[in-house]
Amino acid sequence: MEEISLTINGVRMSCPAGSSILEAAERHGIPIPKLCHHPDLKPYGACRLCLVEDQKNGRIMASCVTPAAADMEILTDSPRVLRHRRNILRLMMAEHPESCLVCNKGNRCQLRDLAGQMGLGETGLYPMPHYKPIEQANPFIIRDLSKCILCGRCIRADHELVVVGAIDYQSRGFASRPATLFDLPLESSSCTFCGTCVSICPTGALTPTIAGYVGTPERETATTCGFCGVGCSLLMGASGQKVVEINPSGLRDSVNGATLCVRGHFAHDFLNSGDRLTRPLLRRNGDAVPVSWGEALDHAARRLMAIRQENGPQSIGFFGSSKCTNEENYLFQKIARVLLGTHNVDNGGFMAGRHALQVIGEGVGGRCRVNRLTDLEKAQAIVVIGADPGHSAPVVGYHLRRAARRGVPLIGVDPRKTDLFPFAAHWLTVAPDTDADLITCLTALLWKRFAHDSGFIDQFTEGFDLYQGALSSFNPERLCVASGLDMASLTRAADLLKGKKISFVVGHGITQQRHGVQAAQAILNLAMMTGSLAAGEGGLHILTRENNEMGAWDMGSVPHALPGRMPLEDALARRTWEHEWRAKLSPDPGLHVARMIEEAEKGNLKAMVVMGENPVRALPQHERVEKALSGLDLLVVLDILHTETTRIAHVVLPGAAVAEKEGSVTSMEGRISRFGPVVPPPGDARPDWEILDRLAVAMGHPQPYGSLRRIRSEIAHFIPMYAGLGEDSARGWTWTQQRGIPGRFRFSPLPSANREETDEDYPITAILGSRRFHLGSGTRTGRSARIRAFGLKGELLLSPTEGDRLGFKTGDTIRVTSRAGALSRQVLIDRGMQPGQVFVPTGVHGNEALNLVVLSSWGQESWQGWKTCPVRLEREG
Repeated sequence: MEEISLTINGVRMSCPAGSSILEAAERHGIPIPKLCHHPDLKPYGACRLCLVEDQKNGRIMASCVTPAAADMEILTDSPRVLRHRRNILRLMMAEHPESCLVCNKGNRCQLRDLAGQMGLGETGLYPMPHYKPIEQANPFIIRDLSKCILCGRCIRADHELVVVGAIDYQSRGFASRPATLFDLPLESSSCTFCGTCVSICPTGALTPTIAGYVGTPERETATTCGFCGVGCSLLMGASGQKVVEINPSGLRDSVNGATLCVRGHFAHDFLNSGDRLTRPLLRRNGDAVPVSWGEALDHAARRLMAIRQENGPQSIGFFGSSKCTNEENYLFQKIARVLLGTHNVDNGGFMAGRHALQVIGEGVGGRCRVNRLTDLEKAQAIVVIGADPGHSAPVVGYHLRRAARRGVPLIGVDPRKTDLFPFAAHWLTVAPDTDADLITCLTALLWKRFAHDSGFIDQFTEGFDLYQGALSSFNPERLCVASGLDMASLTRAADLLKGKKISFVVGHGITQQRHGVQAAQAILNLAMMTGSLAAGEGGLHILTRENNEMGAWDMGSVPHALPGRMPLEDALARRTWEHEWRAKLSPDPGLHVARMIEEAEKGNLKAMVVMGENPVRALPQHERVEKALSGLDLLVVLDILHTETTRIAHVVLPGAAVAEKEGSVTSMEGRISRFGPVVPPPGDARPDWEILDRLAVAMGHPQPYGSLRRIRSEIAHFIPMYAGLGEDSARGWTWTQQRGIPGRFRFSPLPSANREETDEDYPITAILGSRRFHLGSGTRTGRSARIRAFGLKGELLLSPTEGDRLGFKTGDTIRVTSRAGALSRQVLIDRGMQPGQVFVPTGVHGNEALNLVVLSSWGQESWQGWKTCPVRLEREG
C-alpha cells in the first residue's frame, strides 16, 4: 500500500494513503480528543472535538473526516485548537444535566473524561438544560435523552453494524434526537434489543436496565459469551460477587467487534437467579436434602461402581454438555471410558442434528475447520440455507447483512421469509424437507452452464466422473414439476452463482430435518463442484446452537469417536488412547442420548450422569424422558440451576457457569477462546472440572489432576488440532496447520427425490425454531429476569392465506395437534409464512413445542426429524 509522509506536532511520520489525519496521529501514538468517532463506524465529524490546525494555511478542520495529504504540517494542540475544543465542550456541558453521581455511565462517561482532561470543572456559561422524559417502557434499555450529545453513534451503529435501521434522527435544532419511525416505543419498532447502541453511547443517554444496582461496576473482566456458538467476546462488569453489566469487549480481532445480541447483552442476569444451585443435594426418603461435598461424591462414586459391577459398563450412560468447557468435556468422557468402561457418552449437541453434521465433517475429512465469519463480508456469493441467523445466531446475521449491503449476492433458501429476506439478491422458497432436491437442481443447472471448477475438481476431489454422469441424465425441470419448485427462480439463482466461489451458511433447518443427511451431501457436492472449499475461498459455515458444541465433540464427548474426532472403530486411534490412558477400549460404539432413554425404558440402562444439560426439557416427549430417567437406579446431575432434571435426580452437584470458572470453548468458526472467572460461583458451587476430578478420586483413580493446566497439557499433547491449548495465549484456532486442502474430497451419489405423502388428518406442516430472546430449551434464558419481564408469548406464526382459510386472526388462541402431542398458543399473522405451514417457537412455556415431535434414534425409518412435523390446527375451546 502506498505510504505518504506528513508532519504532526513537529514529528515527521508516514501513513497509508487514504488515511484520515486522526488515523495517522493515532497510528503514531498522538492522542486527539473525540466523542462521535468510533473505530468500527464510518467517520462522521459531528462533535468537532477532534479539530486540528493546518500549520501552513491556518485552517481548522475535523481530523476524523479530513484525509491526510503528503507534506501536511498539522498541529493537534495549538492555542487556537485548544480554545475551540474548550468552547465546544463548555457548550455541551452547559446543556448536559448535572447527574453524574447517579448516572450508570459514571466514570466511563467519555464527556466527563474529556472535561477532566481539559480541566473544565465549571463551564462559566448559563445552564441550558434540555429536559426530556426518561423512557423505561422495556426491561432492557433506559433512554435519558436529556444526556444525548447528538454524536450519532447509536444511529450509525444501528445502520452500519447491526443493519436494522430501527432509529434515526428526528426533528431539527433543539428538538433533534434519535428516535424510531413515527417516534414509537422501541418495543413497537424493528429494534432487536441487541444493546449495541447502549455500549457504544459515550454518555448516559442510553444505559442498560440493571435491577438493584446503580452506577459503574467495581471491576470489568474480559470473557467469552456462554450462549450460542458464535463465541462473542464480552466485558463483564461485576460488583461484589455478582455480574451486573455486560458489554462487548471491543477487541479488534473478536468475531463480534462492538456488537452483541439481546441474549449476550441482557440475558446473563440468569447468573443471579434465585434458582441457582449452591449446595450438593442427596435424595433421602424422596426429598433432596443438602449434604457435604464428600458425602455427595462418595455416594455417587460408590453407587456407580456398584451398578457397573452388578450390570456391566453398558448399564451406565454419560450425557455431557455442549455448554461446559473443553477441559470438562474431556475429563467427563475419560471418566466414562477409563473408570467405568463405557462408550455411552453424548452431549447436548445431539439435539442440533449431529447425524447430518457428521456427514459434513466426514465429507471434508476434518479439514476446513477454520472459517472466520468476517470472511462472509468479503465473499463472492453467499447461500444461506435452512438458517435464520437473525434469531439463532444474531451476530452471524450482522455479518450477512453487512455483506449484502456491500454488494455480495446473497441467496436465501428457506420455507419462510426470514429477516434476511430484504437483504437477499434472490430468495428460494423451498417446501420443508426438500432442500436436497433444490440444491441438486441448482447444481445441475450450474454444471450445464459449465460453472464447475475443473482445476479444483481434478486436484482435490474424486468420484466426479460418476457424479457428472448422473448430472448429465438428471432433469431438473421434471423434478421441479414433481416437487413444486420454481424453475425460473432456480435459473435466476444459478445465474447469480455462476463463476463464483460460494460461502454456505447452513442452519438447523438442514441438520435437524428428516432428510438432513441427503441435504448435507447435496451441499457438499455443490461446494466441491464449484471449488468453494479451496483455502480462503467460499466454505461452509455451520451454525451451532451452543457455545461449545464443536469443542464437546472434539473432546470425545460422543459415542462414536475418541478425543480429536478419532473414529472409535479405528484400531490405531484406540491404541493411541489406550496407551495414554492405560486402559482397554472396546471397538463398539456406545449409545447416543436417544438410545440411552430407550434403554432406560427397557430397564437395561441403570444409571446416568448428566453434566450441564436438562434432558427432561431439552428432548422431545418430556413426560416420556422424565419417566425413563425417574426409573433409573441412580441419576447424578451436575448443573448450575434447579431444573426439571435436577428435580428427579438422586444426587445433584452444583457447578459453575462460564463466567464463574476458568476454561476454554471452541466456536463455530473453529476459534478456541480461553477465559478466567469474573465472579466466584455462588455458595458452595464448584467448577465442573473440579467436581469431576474429585469424583474420579472417589471412584478409585489414583492420580487427580488437581489443576486445569494439567488437563490442558494432556489435551494439547494428544489432540493435534488443540496443540496450542497448553500455551498462555487467550485465543487460538483449531487445525491452523491444515488450512489448505491436503487430501481429496469425495462426491456423493445424487440424492433420491424427497416427496412426502400428505397426511389428511394432519394437513399443516409445523416448523419448529428458536427466536432471538431464547436459546435452545430456554433453561437459562427462561431464568433471565429481563427476558421474562419482556412478556414473550411464543405466538404461532401463520400466513395471511392460511389465517383467512381457517378463520384465524392475530391474537386468537389455537390448538396445534400432532400424532405425538399438542399445545395451545396465540397466533400471529405473518406475511413471511407460506400457506400450509405454521411456525412454532421453541424455548418458551417449558419448551413444550418439542412435544410435537417424537424422540427417536437416528437412522431409523421412523425418524421424522425434529424440525418439522405434520399437525392440524383448531380454535381453542
